[in-house]
Amino acid sequence: MFQLAHLSDPHLGPLPRARFAELLNKRLSGFLSWHLNRRKIHSPLALRLVLEDIRAHKPDHVALTGDLVNIALPGEYENACRWLEEFGPPSWITFVPGNHDAYIADIWRHGIDKWRSYFTGDMRITDVSPVYEDLQFPFVRLRRYVAIIGVSSAIATGVGMAWGKLGEQQIEALRAALSETRRRGFYRVLLIHHPPLAGLCPPRKSLIDAAALLPVLESEGAELVLFGHNHEHHHIELASANGPVHLFGVPSASLWPAAGTTGAWNLYGIRRQERSWLTDVTIRALDGKPGAMVTLSTMRLEHRRMIEVEYNE
Repeated sequence: MFQLAHLSDPHLGPLPRARFAELLNKRLSGFLSWHLNRRKIHSPLALRLVLEDIRAHKPDHVALTGDLVNIALPGEYENACRWLEEFGPPSWITFVPGNHDAYIADIWRHGIDKWRSYFTGDMRITDVSPVYEDLQFPFVRLRRYVAIIGVSSAIATGVGMAWGKLGEQQIEALRAALSETRRRGFYRVLLIHHPPLAGLCPPRKSLIDAAALLPVLESEGAELVLFGHNHEHHHIELASANGPVHLFGVPSASLWPAAGTTGAWNLYGIRRQERSWLTDVTIRALDGKPGAMVTLSTMRLEHRRMIEVEYNE
């Protein structure tokens, strides 16, 4: 069995000291939001408990679906580098960026690019223009019989906006990646920050080209689609030409019980049975009163996709 952990939206705090000039943009509204509200619900202690629980389960790999930082201050990216290194090596963690990671324009060179070793792929996908230099989305990482496919919905937006966008080229390249990894017999896990279906969050926070992504998921399929952004639990089953697609969202990993929803993560135990796949899902979350981790629920997914060939690296 291949064990895959999924967490999202750590929103690492506290904020580092900011120069006045660094706040003369969208950062100012985020700065005020952090100090008036968000710092009260995103707890380093909650995040530490979640990470300790993940390590205790010893997963084979970790999927992290965005929002390491809050308002894209230079010091936040440095802090996130140290946090990632302490959490685990790039070979063990796969990351895709969220809207807070791309909070302001032109942040790739001095910000997200610092984490590139956590989203460098093993398969080269042709006809994809790089986001910055040779930085490519989608990317594919092959771990045993699992293909982890990452896309970036992270894009700078205006004040009060948190929507995401993939773009036509990235969506078409994703179609090719899903098709190729299916043909080669892999179990496919798609990572995206924003909820990938329309209607799962308000328009100002949504994936604005979800309608263009939907036909790709319906035609090519994927065994799992993992996302964050909403800070809520989600499980949706979508029909596709290649078996059911199970979409899972997780809350922020740093939510303290006072926030209502608590910090959580999901564990997916993936195995092959005859010519199809089985996935055992365990949903873990902070218990509000004692501050310990508990299992909220478990389920078994039968994907019913007939595998034509043994996975081929």
